[in-house]
Amino acid sequence: MSGRYGITVPFDGVSLPEHRDWYRRLADLGYTDVWSAEVDGADGMTPLALAAVTEPRLRLGVAVVPAFTRGPGLLAMTAAAMSELSEGRFTLGLGASSPAVVERWNAVPFDRPYARTRDTLRFLRTALAGERVDETYETFAVKGFRLSRPVTHVPEVFLAALRPGMLRLAGREADGAILNWLGADDVARCRAEVGAGTVAARLFVVPTADADLARRVGRRMISSYLTVPAYAEFHRWLGRTEALTPMWEAWAAGDRARANEVIPDAVVDELIVHGPFEACREHVTRYGEAGVEVPILAVVPVGVELADAVAGLAPR
Repeated sequence: MSGRYGITVPFDGVSLPEHRDWYRRLADLGYTDVWSAEVDGADGMTPLALAAVTEPRLRLGVAVVPAFTRGPGLLAMTAAAMSELSEGRFTLGLGASSPAVVERWNAVPFDRPYARTRDTLRFLRTALAGERVDETYETFAVKGFRLSRPVTHVPEVFLAALRPGMLRLAGREADGAILNWLGADDVARCRAEVGAGTVAARLFVVPTADADLARRVGRRMISSYLTVPAYAEFHRWLGRTEALTPMWEAWAAGDRARANEVIPDAVVDELIVHGPFEACREHVTRYGEAGVEVPILAVVPVGVELADAVAGLAPR
């Protein structure tokens, strides 16, 4: 396996200071990228700042920062500082996020997510180029902002995208797209909408030869994510309406157990990378062959030590 090969950090059960040793180990094993997230654990930047000063061999990314939860100016400052600290190895992943993260947890109205994400992307393009921004966008206005610290390394900006409008925006105005919760056979459809630009994808990996165990874990993950309206619409667009309607109906009725039970094995096997280490690596390779340039493993170590999983899944 060649090219970029990423993994999601921080690892559960590992303190942030302990990640120093993990970052060195990841680079030694051949991982090229570490990508954080920003939901309800660590913020998206702190783990990457630690990686930036610890291991210069790693590229860094966040997938994703919501367009709503930082003001435009603060987001530009954060991206510029991270890129300077990492000497140009940082990619900002920007996305709409969800009503739970934005509205219920951060007390910001989740209003016109596509437009807000588009406007934030356009603002960042101008601000990170070092230009003064004095602009009224559709969803906000910025008056007289300019980064006073020179942008020594203009960071890449990727856009989290699920359906055609956002995928096309990513290809048209961002440096790349970030995909999530899709099968290898779904990549071509998304890639066609993106067109130009790099495609990254977070891939959920349960490295165990016990298929029944992997599917039980995978079903819980799928029902937690794919019942979110944006993800549900994504999978309708991908053609899984018939396969997932029983899950959506059971979830809407409040029957969580039933929602898990009715997810077909075939859907789990498409969306969750599982099996022995070699089979998992082969599955990840299929995503690369379909058009994903930056696979980002999200490892769920069930019945295996984290260190063994990370080593076993490393590129060969």
